[in-house]
Amino acid sequence: MNRVATPNDFSSFWMPFTANRDFAKDPRLITAANGMYYTSHDGRQVMDATAGLWCVNAGHNDPLIVEAVQRQIATLDYAPHFNFATPQAFELAAQLANLFPTGLDHVFFTNSGSESVDTALKIALHYHRVRGDVARTRLIGRERGYHGTGFGGISVGGIVNNRKHFGTMLTGVDHMRHTHDLARNAFSRGCPEHGAELADDLIRIAELHDPSTIAAVIVEPMAGSTGVLMPPVGYLKRLREICDRYGILLIFDEVITAYGRLGTASAAEYFNVKPDIITTAKGLTNGVIPMGAVIVDETIYKSAMEHATVPIELFHGYTYSAHPMAVAAALATLKSYRQNDMFARVATLSPLWEEAVHSLKGLPNVIDLRNLGLVAGIELSPRPGAPGARGAEAMKLAWEKGLMIRVTGDIIALSPPFIITEDEIHTLFGKLADILRNLA
Repeated sequence: MNRVATPNDFSSFWMPFTANRDFAKDPRLITAANGMYYTSHDGRQVMDATAGLWCVNAGHNDPLIVEAVQRQIATLDYAPHFNFATPQAFELAAQLANLFPTGLDHVFFTNSGSESVDTALKIALHYHRVRGDVARTRLIGRERGYHGTGFGGISVGGIVNNRKHFGTMLTGVDHMRHTHDLARNAFSRGCPEHGAELADDLIRIAELHDPSTIAAVIVEPMAGSTGVLMPPVGYLKRLREICDRYGILLIFDEVITAYGRLGTASAAEYFNVKPDIITTAKGLTNGVIPMGAVIVDETIYKSAMEHATVPIELFHGYTYSAHPMAVAAALATLKSYRQNDMFARVATLSPLWEEAVHSLKGLPNVIDLRNLGLVAGIELSPRPGAPGARGAEAMKLAWEKGLMIRVTGDIIALSPPFIITEDEIHTLFGKLADILRNLA
């Protein structure tokens, strides 16, 4: 018996990271997308100021990607990658190896950023174990860090609401201090000047637990989901130095920053800091098909091959690892990035973007503005006794005015597709300024 009264009664679909009861009162429904714009259910054009969820870097309905996926589904819809493989998976892995810093030459495919993080953590633990360094089992994250929603990711992550309902999680995990410092760094342009010394918190943790017990440290080079926090100048280099001192692997979670968001292929390239492992997803396929990729240093891969005592070197993988549809989308996405010189476009637009972001200074309730590449964080003062309410209202008002923005608490996060024009940047921030002026 069909117990659902209507297809769209807004009760059967339990929406992720959404106030479901509130959404049902005034749903924001999307029916189509093209270029920089979504089409709402009532026929309005809504500018995508967030690239979906940080992923539609090449814009919606990119013809290269659409055609590649259409061809692929008519040729090979699915093939397993346990003991079998498709040629295109090796082609994609080779292209990715060339895209990331020298030495990060091996790729393990996943289906999401969350899976990429859990895969990276397992690879780090596996690396130490097969080398006989069995005491290295601790994993270190950072307060306010976001590393997806798997149990590994929320264990090393540092966002309280993502953790508090789910028990003890992984054991042997600790967290460094976060780097957000409004008192010293408010309204910084690019990376803030103060805070490199916060990397030394890893020394405190290492000395507390004994550095020989720590397997890996994982950080977002630029923290996104917590509210767009840029690393202080010199912070990541200092973190790399400390990890080297203690023999700890450094993992960069680049699910947001990889594939051009900062104007380079990776944040590792942008900051000139080479980690041992990089997690990616989102922009890898332009959001068209779910896919992630973990980029691994040659030393880690060779160790797995050389120390294996059984034929299978790593007992890990997913049914949909290197799914043919996802691989086709990824290859086409990388081609689109190259043909349209999109990473350079981001770098070119960044100064104009920065000026537009900081034009909001002085508007009501704006207590900080942050920018890097084509990313912005607009931090609003919370309403007394109602944290997050002002941000939620800003999102709803923006939708009414034809903008899709993302909010984390009272922080507005912006990350548009790379195809945004100068005129569209001015339109975006003009509308945002009006919203902020009228936001109680």
